Amino acid sequence: QVHVVESGGGLVQPGGSLRLSCVASGSFFSIYDMGWYRQAPGKQRELVAGITAGGKTNYVDSVKGRFTISRDNAKNTVNLQMNSLKPEDTAVYHCNARWTPNSYWGQGTQVTVSS
Repeated sequence: QVHVVESGGGLVQPGGSLRLSCVASGSFFSIYDMGWYRQAPGKQRELVAGITAGGKTNYVDSVKGRFTISRDNAKNTVNLQMNSLKPEDTAVYHCNARWTPNSYWGQGTQVTVSS
């Protein structure tokens, strides 16, 4: 069992920034593929940003150039730096750790972008 805990959400104005963090328990963090997903009320869940065990990153088109995902294997942590935030970024953000065939989810952290 891997425990995943997110932090860093909050309320910010359009154009502002937030940094989300995700910590996963265990001794094998370096082999997990990690991802940040989000889901807004009435909308489908989407992968916002992912980073593989090998360090390859990918982003949904709507956040390219604004969000950056990174990982620190020494701290069992993956981060999501979010800049130039827009109201449409408002959602619950969940961290996922994947090591086939297993996948582990955190409880989520709320991000609200509003004037």
